Amino acid sequence: MPSLSTRYCPALFLTACSSGQGKTTLVAALARYHHRLGRRVRVFKTGPDFLDPMILARASGAEVDPLDLWMVGEQGCRSKLYQAAGEADLILVEGAMGLFDGTPSGADLAETFGLPVAALIDAKGMGQTFGALALGLASYRPTLRFHGVLANQVASARHEEMLRSGMPEAVPYLGRLPRLAEAALPSRHLGLVQAAEIADLEQRLEAVADRIGETALAELPDPIAFQPPAERPALPRLLAGQRIAVARDAAFSFIYEDNLRLLETLGAELSVFSPLVDCEVAADAIYLPGGYPELHLQALSENVAMREALRAHVTAGRPIYAECGGMLYLLERLADKAGVEAELAGLLPGEARMQQRLAGLGMQALALPQGCLRGHSFHHSRMQSRVQPAAFGTRQRDGEPGEPFYRQGPVRASYLHLYFPSAPEAAAALFLPD
Repeated sequence: MPSLSTRYCPALFLTACSSGQGKTTLVAALARYHHRLGRRVRVFKTGPDFLDPMILARASGAEVDPLDLWMVGEQGCRSKLYQAAGEADLILVEGAMGLFDGTPSGADLAETFGLPVAALIDAKGMGQTFGALALGLASYRPTLRFHGVLANQVASARHEEMLRSGMPEAVPYLGRLPRLAEAALPSRHLGLVQAAEIADLEQRLEAVADRIGETALAELPDPIAFQPPAERPALPRLLAGQRIAVARDAAFSFIYEDNLRLLETLGAELSVFSPLVDCEVAADAIYLPGGYPELHLQALSENVAMREALRAHVTAGRPIYAECGGMLYLLERLADKAGVEAELAGLLPGEARMQQRLAGLGMQALALPQGCLRGHSFHHSRMQSRVQPAAFGTRQRDGEPGEPFYRQGPVRASYLHLYFPSAPEAAAALFLPD
């Protein structure tokens, strides 16, 4: 087999001082701007996320995968970037939270792969202090390749003059984005509204792409080198002959495409079904990912035929693996934030209620006999179950016990969103009978 050679492709790591600065809007604008020029754009999102990638995929016209040094691993990230460098004209990576937040941070990822860093700063209510923040971001870690800063929420030409007057010469100023109410991306309790639910998303993307085209950030950056990943042994086909039905609809959409690709690599044959509208499901195993079941309580409760199909599946001893919202659907009852309650599948004894505040957040690992899977927790509900947990996740930040993992006959469920490539044999075991 011939050895792989270095690949070169223009790339940028887009970041900010904190969450809520407009990073996703910026990256979507830049992706759409280059996409409509006919360039092939590959976008990645740092850390665990399902909602931002939906927007970014619409903007770029290509699938958006996660990059994370802990969850995906350095070699997994290297492989993704290397593959993208061979296919794309531009690689964009959206950071999470602030540039230096978390362990590992976005800065760690950018430095590991030599990605030039462009930072967005929300300048609303700010003048010359903008330059101090820019200098801090640029100089805090001198080993980073710093591309420059872009001002967001700029009110007027006079406002921009104030911002620029405080900029140090050592930090490139890349331009401004004005306050664009017509381009703002709507959000709800778990983050951005799903792309399919935003009727005028195309108009919003086009509006902000027009504006990004007026900035220096729109100029194609210089190519950087991407090194080939280490070779990995072929995976055993542990799921050969297994038919796995995957729930995918407006209520269940939080899923990594990497997870589905891995299941197919392990030999599984995948199909898709909707607990909202379908009356039956036939498979050797079922995958219920997370999503927004609390927004569809009536439809899920009234689809008695699907609930009976799931019960027949479990009675036959066939596995169901459920994550977060998928697990809530398997409970006896779920109440939304207004207290409206509905009866659901009843395959996992217990009930849950949506909360006004975040109830679980953070990276966690789940150790199973076949290996240790990595993933994350992010939910606004609290659950009570009479089933004793079979195991607990381990929180990445402090090593303390995290989310419970339940096994009730062939049902396996947890709040955790797991990244299957982190432990392929353990992932396979979730879909195989005991």
